[in-house]
Amino acid sequence: MDITDVRVVKALAHPLRWRILSLLDEAELSPTELADKLAVPIGNVSYHVRQLADLGLIRLTRETPRRGAVEHHYTAAARPLITDKAWREAPEIVRQALVGAALEEAGQAVNSAALTGGFSRDGAHISRIPTPLDERGWKEFSRELADTMKRLRKIAEASQKRLREASHAGELHATTVMMLFQDAPVAAEPASERRTARQRARRAQAASKR
Repeated sequence: MDITDVRVVKALAHPLRWRILSLLDEAELSPTELADKLAVPIGNVSYHVRQLADLGLIRLTRETPRRGAVEHHYTAAARPLITDKAWREAPEIVRQALVGAALEEAGQAVNSAALTGGFSRDGAHISRIPTPLDERGWKEFSRELADTMKRLRKIAEASQKRLREASHAGELHATTVMMLFQDAPVAAEPASERRTARQRARRAQAASKR
């Protein structure tokens, strides 16, 4: 999906739309049901649902009569995937907005799972690998994550097929978050502070020898 398209940028850079897409990727819901789950006014949700539908990211699945009105139900039609080329060409402000929206959604999912025992199940995983990398290492890390994501998608598709055949018996809702990023630069210590630190270290060493 070309994130340099202004309409797509507006759709993906808004955190509420990320959350709506995430919910509709898992279930068929109406704007009213989405508003209840998100604790957001129905007017706001309806507006964003219309925008997502116009872009083809979600599709109408059925219409249900409700007290003289019609309730529209939607499901996700396309999972937005951003290519490396599109990411490189996107303006920095767009990339920041997309990262912010993705992190907000991921953070909410992780915090909710942590509070409700989502990491207590056997096989749950959380890890952090801070490590120095050269340019080759960075590219190899990136390729490994991309390949892993492809394999996970295939596993998910096979799992969903089995669930449909079993009428969704034993269905679990899981989330996988993968990240690779460059750490924030460490601020250089002023020369005066480095000298003070060395002097403290020498005094401590001298004291230990007494």
